[in-house]
Parts: sequence; structure tokens; C-alpha cells
Amino acid sequence: MITKDNKSKAISSVQKSKQDVGSAQVQVSVLTARIKEITEHLQVHKQDHKARRGLIQMVGKRKKLLGYLEKKDFEGYKSLISHLGLRK
Repeated sequence: MITKDNKSKAISSVQKSKQDVGSAQVQVSVLTARIKEITEHLQVHKQDHKARRGLIQMVGKRKKLLGYLEKKDFEGYKSLISHLGLRK
């Protein structure tokens, strides 16, 4: 479970303004933080299939959001994936 501090750090690192908490960039950043935490959890608890299913769903949602962002704002997409350290 992502903590409030980690979530606020993920939001503040990519938000465009103070009220920006729901843009595609912010959603991708929060999903990436959650994906990292669940991946670490699954390294220890290999048989946790419910967490694995949730992880796969989050990765799919992040992929859809990145596809949307790539179509609408390519420069923002490029800067976001470089900032978060994601591959295309």
C-alpha cells in the first residue's frame, strides 16, 4: 500500500500546477510508485496471486495512459518517461 508521503512525492514531482492532481502525467507517476512497491512485495511473497493480478492491471492501466499521453502531448510523454525511468 502506497503511503501518503510517497504518493504526495510522486504527485509533486510531475504536477504542472498546485491543483493538478488528476492529469495523465500525475496518474502515471502514482501508478509507477504503486507498481514499484508491489513488485518489491512480490519478490518476497511469490505466491501472492491477488497482488500479482493487481500488478498486471496497474501495468495495463499505465500503458493505456502512456498511449493517450503519447498521442496528445508527445513532448510531455518523452519528458515523463525519462523522469520516471520507463522504457517505451
